[in-house]
Amino acid sequence: MNFDNNFKYIFLSALMSIFSLSAGAQDVECEDTCQHIHGIDISHYQHGVFWDAVGSTKMAYVYIKATEGGDRIDSRYEENIQMARQHGIKVGSYHFYRPKADQEEQLLNFLTQCRPEEQDLIPMIDVETTARLDSAEFCDSLFKFLELVEHVYKQKPLIYTGANFYDKYLREKLDRYLIMIAQYTEQEPVLADGRDITLWQYTGKGRLAGINGHVDKSRFMGNHTLRELRFRQRKSPSAAVPRKEGTAMRTEEE
Repeated sequence: MNFDNNFKYIFLSALMSIFSLSAGAQDVECEDTCQHIHGIDISHYQHGVFWDAVGSTKMAYVYIKATEGGDRIDSRYEENIQMARQHGIKVGSYHFYRPKADQEEQLLNFLTQCRPEEQDLIPMIDVETTARLDSAEFCDSLFKFLELVEHVYKQKPLIYTGANFYDKYLREKLDRYLIMIAQYTEQEPVLADGRDITLWQYTGKGRLAGINGHVDKSRFMGNHTLRELRFRQRKSPSAAVPRKEGTAMRTEEE
């Protein structure tokens, strides 16, 4: 092998090594490099989850979308919660809150799906929009709903929201609740009021064996643990809200 060929060989070998290292780095997920407790949240947007594979990962918990507003039910909720439980993952259910929808209809919708006997974790309320209500109207609507949820489930729900949304609309208003904060950065979230954060959703583009495409991933902050989210009431709620006439339930499809 002459000098030119030898140089080309060394150069190509080095280039291939760089590409290999780069590809390997892209396969490394947060849960592979830290000791925090990790989990995911899913909905019908994750098509055909292979729970055998998911159950073999480091995911300790999963929050599953159950409902949205007053009449939407996630089409994969029943399948997802049953399969997750079969594979030993701690499960919780969440409701996407619509500020302009009737609070009692939203509660009833959630109650039809989020059955206490199937829950390991406290309910989670997903708060991402004000629906163009002013701040006072939005907060009045939200806290009425949170009180209804607490009344029927006998425990306060976990609140999910984004860091910016929290700072703008919910600052210093959720001190009585545990919160999951979404912030897709390398730095841990710090809120404007400096309050404690229980969970951090650190990516909306996570990769996980058993799930095609992206999935939201989160982890506990500091010394927080799953025990803090334990569902304490395993009997069906005793105070169901009567369903109003004319309300139709709709299933969310892909």
